[in-house]
Amino acid sequence: MAKTVHFLPDDVTVTVEEGENLLNVAANAGVYIHAFCGGDGVCGKCKVKIEQGEVAATQATQLKNEEIEQGFRLACQSKVVTDLVVQIPETIRKDGKKLKRKPKTTRSISARSLDGLIGSWDVEPPVEKRFFSLSKPTIADNVSDLQRLTRAISKGCPECQEPSYDHPELLQELPFVMRKAGWEVTTILLRGKRPEEPTRIIAVEPGDTKDILYGLAVDIGTTTVCGVLINLNTGEVIADASEYNGQIQYGEDVISRIVYSQRPGGLKALQERVVHTMNNVIETICKKVSIAHDDISYIMAAGNTTMSHLLLGLNPKFVREAPYTPTCNQYPITRASSIGISAHPSVRLFLYPSVASYVGGDITAGVHACQMHKSPEQTLFIDIGTNGEIVIGNEEWMVCAACSAGPAFEGGGIRHGMRATGGAIENFHIEPVTLDPMIITINHARPQGICGSGLISIVAELLEVGVIDQQGKFNREIDHPRIREGYDGYEYVLAWAKDSAVDEDIVITEVDLDNLMRAKGAMYAGYQTLLESVSMNFSDLDRVILAGNFGNYIDLEQAITIGLLPDIDRDRFYYLGNASLLGAQISLTDHKRFLERDVVSKLMTNMELSESPNFMNHYVASLFLPHTDMSLFPTVKTKLQEHD
Repeated sequence: MAKTVHFLPDDVTVTVEEGENLLNVAANAGVYIHAFCGGDGVCGKCKVKIEQGEVAATQATQLKNEEIEQGFRLACQSKVVTDLVVQIPETIRKDGKKLKRKPKTTRSISARSLDGLIGSWDVEPPVEKRFFSLSKPTIADNVSDLQRLTRAISKGCPECQEPSYDHPELLQELPFVMRKAGWEVTTILLRGKRPEEPTRIIAVEPGDTKDILYGLAVDIGTTTVCGVLINLNTGEVIADASEYNGQIQYGEDVISRIVYSQRPGGLKALQERVVHTMNNVIETICKKVSIAHDDISYIMAAGNTTMSHLLLGLNPKFVREAPYTPTCNQYPITRASSIGISAHPSVRLFLYPSVASYVGGDITAGVHACQMHKSPEQTLFIDIGTNGEIVIGNEEWMVCAACSAGPAFEGGGIRHGMRATGGAIENFHIEPVTLDPMIITINHARPQGICGSGLISIVAELLEVGVIDQQGKFNREIDHPRIREGYDGYEYVLAWAKDSAVDEDIVITEVDLDNLMRAKGAMYAGYQTLLESVSMNFSDLDRVILAGNFGNYIDLEQAITIGLLPDIDRDRFYYLGNASLLGAQISLTDHKRFLERDVVSKLMTNMELSESPNFMNHYVASLFLPHTDMSLFPTVKTKLQEHD
């Protein structure tokens, strides 16, 4: 149930869901509260007074009994129960004057129109089960077992178009299953990939098993493999699981894994690791809902081009060599068990088609999910990661590209960078006068490092208050204990060793800033280059869709402040989430939506940014916060001038 929280003296009111953490609420509202320990409850700095309303608070030893009686609580240990009025104690400067508080403008990327983006879909999956009570063979009717079955299917399912079979194992089992079941059997039927293709019989089960029909949608990510189990009779999502891709031990990114695949036994090892990861996801999901692996009747997956190749055991050698040609873009339907996936021998695995070496099936699935191919609106689709992918277009045309953003957004190349797990700093504010931090970590654990969303937040905040300049250099004239010279140049101390979980100061350095500027610069240069290739600019865009789990956590204003996203009307931004998994889920549930995938992939024309002379010019111009051309960032220009 929604509750209102009114912060004083900032005079900021926000609406949140009951049970939300009060420190998170303040941070998301742009309200600064001292918080050094990430929300772990040990520093005792985030003390607030509950003037009206009720919170569910964990007992805090940092508060005196008389403070508790007066209504003081630690924000990080308090959850919203009712409507609240929260008084934040005023900070006294060294000269004895009170600090003037000014809330920061924050804005999350909208998910308000998710239904509008993805539309609705029917429960009409590519596989179905049909129960048949067959007539027993007699001397007068002694046709073959297979013919007896296909005759019943054709009669009971006219749309099945002369069903066929495609694997001999079916015939080896068929006569025994039919007789053991007393001629009452359930068939699993697979629709053709195209409307003109006949239906195939992929399995025959004894008895009536129509109610047991499950499908698995899978996102095969470079870092994480995610799976969702769907009841294909109802379309309901009933379980999910995720696990780090086991290939990580052979390389953090696709290039490293392609290189490893060329070693003796490398390709086989990489395939085995991703299959093992998928099997762990399947095992976890099956345990959650107490079903057997054999109850899963179809697997729909999406992954980038390299991940798809490695899963199928295809050599990705030429993906990374000019002119960048993958073995194939359209992947065959594969029996899952043939590559080691723990599933019934009949279960088929379908992979979304790729477009090019670095624009894979995960992007096709995402574009498919948000229905760009059906919309007249000019859309910029962005998936930010180590290899950022971009698509621009609408129902008539699409142009796409990939740009190597590097690992900064996933914690790579950052002194204290880490993935988005417990203890990672994910949100940050800074008091503009005292320059003290407000740190929020994932799971409110003591800080261990910085994840991608935290990195964006930190850099945007340091830039706004003048701790760093637009070249990503620290202001040497500021005399503050948190700003110091380290062995990587100047740095800002986010958390002292005593407040961290790693027994050392957690810092952000000028080298970190440089790596971030390279990553965001590659993305922004990619947008500009693609737009120019079709004679467009940012003002021509009707909407910007940000895909990937990363987009769920970044603050839109902060992402624009550093130059990662274009400075346009904020209402044009939308967040789609794990678009790759969503596309697989939709295709798994609705065969008609599934058949649209060819339309999507054929609309998309790939552009190799490395071959474009304009890309490098745009990239160099983007190596600035937010950009060398401030006319592209009018709101950021105004904001920075206000702090001068």
